[in-house]
Amino acid sequence: MPKIDDIASYAKDTAHKLGIKKYDIYGSAIDETSVQVDQGEPQQMKASQRSSVTVRVWNDEHSVGVTSTTDVDPIGLELALKTAHEASFFGVKENVPEFSPEATDPTAPHAEAKNPQAPVSKLLETLVEAEKELLAAHPAIKGVPYNGLAQRDIDRFYLNSEGAVRNEGHSFASLYLYTKTEEEGRKPRSAGAFRVSHGLDELDINGCLKEAAEKTISHLNYDKVKTGKYRVVFSPEAILSLIGAFSNLFNAQSILDNQSLSTPESLGTQIASPLLCLCDDALHPENVGAETFDGEGTPTRRVALITNGVLSGFLHSSGTAKRLNAQPTGHANMGSKITVSPHFYHIFAGESAEQDYSLDTADNVILIDDLSALHAGVQATQGSFSLPFDGWLVQNGKRTSVESATVAGDIREVLKSVIYVEKELEFTGSGVAPRVWVDELSITGE
Repeated sequence: MPKIDDIASYAKDTAHKLGIKKYDIYGSAIDETSVQVDQGEPQQMKASQRSSVTVRVWNDEHSVGVTSTTDVDPIGLELALKTAHEASFFGVKENVPEFSPEATDPTAPHAEAKNPQAPVSKLLETLVEAEKELLAAHPAIKGVPYNGLAQRDIDRFYLNSEGAVRNEGHSFASLYLYTKTEEEGRKPRSAGAFRVSHGLDELDINGCLKEAAEKTISHLNYDKVKTGKYRVVFSPEAILSLIGAFSNLFNAQSILDNQSLSTPESLGTQIASPLLCLCDDALHPENVGAETFDGEGTPTRRVALITNGVLSGFLHSSGTAKRLNAQPTGHANMGSKITVSPHFYHIFAGESAEQDYSLDTADNVILIDDLSALHAGVQATQGSFSLPFDGWLVQNGKRTSVESATVAGDIREVLKSVIYVEKELEFTGSGVAPRVWVDELSITGE
């Protein structure tokens, strides 16, 4: 991809030639390499270079046209600007998007240095050795059917006709390992682990191996669980997945589209236990893929969503902020329609709990490690969910894997029924969170 200053210069010259006075451009380029293995042999090796550029043009009647392209040389930009200008005459007349009022504000400092990508042979060698060690961890582990080691470079930019010019780049590497067991007379059991870092050399491969092995072995001793009401402990990954499935609670665009459990008047109301706090923090130190600006060029920041149980903020684009008399929060995605999405959740304790709880002494408690079928088991606009899970029944501190079960409830009741938020935070890839204790949920066993 050409340098951002060159793209800005091409765009300015071309827009002047075409008589276009107002435009903006957002683009990204991804260079990715990934490998998979099977029983010590390469199964898949992929390398890809992808780019995407979105161009918006406003005409003299103040309607906007949008087009996308992968070509940002002078010819490609001219065609995109011309196409977007033609499309602008068919654009919407109400709630027309505008430039973000913060598109030229300073962003947080960002380290531009990228880690050099390792050769494919190094990736394969690393993954083969990881699979070998995992297979040797226990006789019951017969395969690692889902695995992958990938490295990715990402470059992003935003510019507009009022002088905004932003760009950034970063790199990261990721590893996932997911096992399968075989034991005579027993059902196959599975477990997995995931790690991500800024580069292959920093990747916690041993930690990923250890977690995958320990979880798999812990699921070998399984039993049925009786259907009923249980005190439930959500792992960091599970609670982040559940809140992510109901992110419309905080999404200003969903609220305006009447596709949310919240309304504009919900701000300031108690939606959760006072023990719970939640932020969206794109710039959190643990966020490997931290972005300093969104698709509209708005600087990203930490946004408080739940403060001691009170709904304290929404995620905004510049358009939703204007309609709801708020400030943009840096959560816009550029496209044919501006959408809003979270960056990186951070869950932590709010007010002090009346009592501390520990899994070491817990009795008749369900520990949910991983939720499945979120795409099918969640009714996001109704608040209800019914989801299969991997986890354990904890009895007098002893864990027994749950053979097969689902957890069901309403996210609003879950948030209000939190009785304890542990102190120790864990990074999961999509956020950081502790284990969260919920007083009572319905568990359906076999």
